[in-house]
Amino acid sequence: MRILATSLISIICIMNIYSQNKTTDRQPVAAGKFYSANKESLVKDISNLFASCTKTPGSQKVRAIISPHAGYVFSGRIAASAISTTPENAKFSNIFIIGSSHIMAFDGASVWHTGDFITPLGRAVVNREIANKLRNENKVFDYPTNAHIQEHSLEVQIPLIQYYYTSSPKIVPIIVGTTNSNTLKMIAEALRPWFTPENLFIISSDFSHYPSYNDAVSVDNLTSEGLISGDPKTFLNALKKNSSSNIRGLVTSMCGWTSGLVILNLVAENENLVFKKIAYCNSGDSSFGGKDEVVGYHAIAIFEKTGNPDVDEKASESFTFTRDEVEQLFSISRNSIKTMLYENKGISIDEAKMTKALKEPLGAFVTLKIDGVLRGCIGRFISSDPLYEIVKASAVSSAFEDPRFPALTRQEFEKIDIEITVLGPLRKINNIKDIVLGKHGIYIKKDLRSGTMLPQVATEYGWTVEEFLGHTSRDKAGLGWDGWKNAEIFIYEGLVLEENRN
Repeated sequence: MRILATSLISIICIMNIYSQNKTTDRQPVAAGKFYSANKESLVKDISNLFASCTKTPGSQKVRAIISPHAGYVFSGRIAASAISTTPENAKFSNIFIIGSSHIMAFDGASVWHTGDFITPLGRAVVNREIANKLRNENKVFDYPTNAHIQEHSLEVQIPLIQYYYTSSPKIVPIIVGTTNSNTLKMIAEALRPWFTPENLFIISSDFSHYPSYNDAVSVDNLTSEGLISGDPKTFLNALKKNSSSNIRGLVTSMCGWTSGLVILNLVAENENLVFKKIAYCNSGDSSFGGKDEVVGYHAIAIFEKTGNPDVDEKASESFTFTRDEVEQLFSISRNSIKTMLYENKGISIDEAKMTKALKEPLGAFVTLKIDGVLRGCIGRFISSDPLYEIVKASAVSSAFEDPRFPALTRQEFEKIDIEITVLGPLRKINNIKDIVLGKHGIYIKKDLRSGTMLPQVATEYGWTVEEFLGHTSRDKAGLGWDGWKNAEIFIYEGLVLEENRN
């Protein structure tokens, strides 16, 4: 009995260490697992992530971002895209990092207040004054810091913050442990005094867990649309719709949905804020991931409106497709190739079964690969025809009319993987600083010569903007490496869809 009592006292004492205002730093637990534990390797890895991520022009004030927290090899580029919506020299007073607990449940939130966060890049200073004010004035925040000890979702964000910003903003790390909607509103209200332009809020969350690749694209699109509505009810309805769709393998649409609901409660009915989807991928896009069971990653930003309708409208522009629409596009492309290959004729498409999105006059390219090696790629970036017709024609052209390759054979048809890139409208630019790598494709035109490269090409090869222009000018338009300097330059956005054949 004495031994048992001694053990219980020891446990209580350990718990009290985390509940009292002691100076105890939070040591890294994700280093060596989610990111490199070696400082030099970590700096190199993060540098590459920011070099290859989507860059957003800093013309608007960012108030909050939603950023993933998986291993850097899977989601690091998307997390870098989220942070890159803010300038490197931004002088934030504090960065509030909010994540939902993967470890334990409790009816409120836990804010780390006993010391700083330690990573291989050094010490991230916690604003203990704010942390203790939250605890002392709001019962909903009065939970022990042991919720943080094994939690990775906040930690994964911190090396990116330490590397990116030239100043060193203090952080306020918060773990949400509840799913109670009223409690989440209370958490949001407690944070409201600090939801101001001088502070940045980072919501740390991945999206769909473990559906197939194409199902993830659809689920993550619906979830993100719910989020960018800015309305908590719309967001919750999107989650409910996903969970009731009986999608194979889907465990959750968003692991940090409770943290997402906190930020939605903060911005609800604020007409001066606008959401924008910045970048997306899932673990199937990584060379380390498969296509059968994936995790989705979104970068989403919340901007202040500028008062300029044109700028604000562009900030919220995006185009996406449902899971069924994606499946229709791949069915059209594969069946078009098969029918031409085996019957030497085109397929008929019932226009009545095409959705409004598939009838939009959008350009598209169809890319064929065998074991990851290019086997054909043809399309149109300007079109007055409906998207489904462009995909149909481009699939056949990629298989049988690409001048770089012989016509596809029946044996090869069984091995091909299909990628469809849907293109937004062209926009002429006068300054190459308007080109955002990973987001924009470019089209260069001079006299009768022209050429284009898709948005993903620059990031696949790690090119700079000048290299992207040079390769397009020389290799595609035949204008020489510097030919772009006295040619017309257009940009366009692209949405890359990949086929799930399982």
